[in-house]
Amino acid sequence: MIKTGEAAAATNVLVADGHALARLGLLTLLSSAPGLRAVGEAADSDGAHALAALHSPDVILMDIALPHLGGIATTQRILEAAPARPPRVIITASEVNDEEIQSALRVGAAGILLKDTSPQKMTASISAVATGDMAFSPSVMERLIDAYTYRATATDTAGSSLAMLTSRETEVLRHVAKGRSNSAIARELKISEATVKTHLNRAMTKLGITSRAEAVALGYECGLVVPSQPQRVA
Repeated sequence: MIKTGEAAAATNVLVADGHALARLGLLTLLSSAPGLRAVGEAADSDGAHALAALHSPDVILMDIALPHLGGIATTQRILEAAPARPPRVIITASEVNDEEIQSALRVGAAGILLKDTSPQKMTASISAVATGDMAFSPSVMERLIDAYTYRATATDTAGSSLAMLTSRETEVLRHVAKGRSNSAIARELKISEATVKTHLNRAMTKLGITSRAEAVALGYECGLVVPSQPQRVA
């Protein structure tokens, strides 16, 4: 099921899922998707960690219920051990609750997709995440926004909150809300990743938020981006 002889520019994908049938389905999908290449499959957290270290995939499709540690803890383990260019991890789940959404984003997941996502949307999401975007099923994005709506009033109003930011801090926050990684923002704005982190940290301190997930939600709440934009994928 793993493709060979692909062009070097292909996006390398590792599939980590405890169900053999689910892995087969994803590997079959990847085998027919232009620009995507499966480099391995793992049935548990130990296998996912070992194959991530061996293949350095661009993207990992990570089952939230992966045997042994679970997908979220496995994601954290892989990203903490990753070299300078860590993989982008998409959490996949049959269903997901608010706490799991927050935990996945907190450990560095680049997206959360439900397993009823269409093949076309799945492959499009993998490609988007590989280039620095984030990907969420619509219902996941709605729950993420709802979970943090209170931030608009907790800091007076959304407009007055943004007024506390410098133009650069606002610009960085907008990119974060679009799901962009720090490296992608740095390339877009032609500044260093360290500078991106500095602006983002200052913005988060001023806004009274403590996680990237809250920054994404607040960006939507403040109108910096709208849910109908492309990063909200099924």
